[in-house]
Amino acid sequence: MSTDKVFNVLFLCTGNSARSILAEAILTYAGRGRFRAYSAGSHPGGTVNPFAIELLAKNGMAVADLRSKGWDEFAVPGAPPIDFVFTVCDNAAGEVCPVWPGKPMTAHWGIEDPAAVEGSDDDKRRAFLKAFAEMNRRISLFTSLPLAKLDAMAIKRELDQIGRLRDGGE
Repeated sequence: MSTDKVFNVLFLCTGNSARSILAEAILTYAGRGRFRAYSAGSHPGGTVNPFAIELLAKNGMAVADLRSKGWDEFAVPGAPPIDFVFTVCDNAAGEVCPVWPGKPMTAHWGIEDPAAVEGSDDDKRRAFLKAFAEMNRRISLFTSLPLAKLDAMAIKRELDQIGRLRDGGE
């Protein structure tokens, strides 16, 4: 893989309102031009969770262009060729995905759904912060991989390993 290539990364979830949105914004911020991040859902809710927007903005990440969208948008002629697809919820991981242009490498990076947390706004904010921290850690590991020096099997092994990480380590 060429070192000057910009890699297109698609994060998938069911509703595309929280986890996949967090991942898109984090990678856009952390990718420093080496990665182009997208997110989508199998059954998008049509809105981005306000707690996700609040947390991302608080961390200096761009939120203006974030929107909840369906994954079919990335499987049509003219869609950007995707290099990597990461499912971030167990429901999306179990669904039959479209055929992606570019034949991307895939991995499952399941994270608990912060949008499913019930309770006070502070409880919800804590859940979003936990999901954000876990996703940020995984994306940091991903962006530090020497993609140009690894073969496809080694990259796949690393991506799967990143997906098994939990708070505080393995």
